[in-house]
Formats: sequence, C-alpha cells, structure tokens
Amino acid sequence: MTSARFQSEYLSLAETFYQVAYYILEDAAEAEDAVQELYLKLWSGRDALDGIRSPKGYCLTVLRNLCLDRIRRSRKTQTPAELPEPEWPGRQDEAVDEKERLAKVLAAIKSLPERQRTVLTLRTLEGLSYEEITQRTGIPNLTLRVLLSQARTKLKILI
Repeated sequence: MTSARFQSEYLSLAETFYQVAYYILEDAAEAEDAVQELYLKLWSGRDALDGIRSPKGYCLTVLRNLCLDRIRRSRKTQTPAELPEPEWPGRQDEAVDEKERLAKVLAAIKSLPERQRTVLTLRTLEGLSYEEITQRTGIPNLTLRVLLSQARTKLKILI
C-alpha cells in the first residue's frame, strides 16, 4: 500500500475514529491514544491492507477492540473505591445463600461440554478477547462465538 493511498483511505477517517473511541472510552486523551494506536497498527501492517474491502468497517472493529482492551487494562489497575463490608454475625444467612448459589453455578459450569466450558472460562473469567482465545485453542472465531452462546444459554437454564 502506498503512502498516498493510506492517507486517502485511512487517515481521512481520523475524526470518525476519534468520535467512536471517545464514545467508548469517555475520555479525550484515551480516545486520542486509541486512535493513534490504531494508526500505528495499520501502518505497521499496511501490506495486508490491500485486501481490505471496507477500510472503515475494518478499522472500526480494530478500534473497538483496542478500546475494550484499554478498558480491561484500566479495570485491573484501579483500586476499589470502597472496602468490602465486614461480615457480621447477622449476615450469616446471606453468606450461606451466596455459597449455595456459587456451588450451583460451579456445578452448572462443570456439567457443560469441555469445549463450551473452556471457551466460557477463557472469555468470562480470564477476560480474553475472541482473537486471544482462538490463538490459544485453535477454535475458529465463529465456532468460538457459537460455543460461548450455547454455554451461556445452558447456564441460564441450569441456574
């Protein structure tokens, strides 16, 4: 891909990308950083961009994933605003109910087929993106989404 074509097809969309990033991140500086990261990613892989039929659609998908990654990273580094309340003797019934609910959820997860359980665990508990799960498991992206949907549906029924 030539520099002129990159400028005309991708750089001309910078304002749109910024607006989308700002909508997702709700922070001007983070949105600017996300758009800059998008363009760095695009430019470093510019040879592969020749096969893209819809540059705007492709970039919006990549940008959304970058923004979601930023949100996940910020959640991991933030400290909780409030400390959890200590358990008082009067709240033992609630603790028992929570333990029972947790046991029921764990039993439901264990009853899932192995592939569904693996996909659900990687996506929900470890917070991996679809691309990361595909790389780890070798399961195609569309199959991965179907497995995750099936697992969630079965959990809703079982719980």
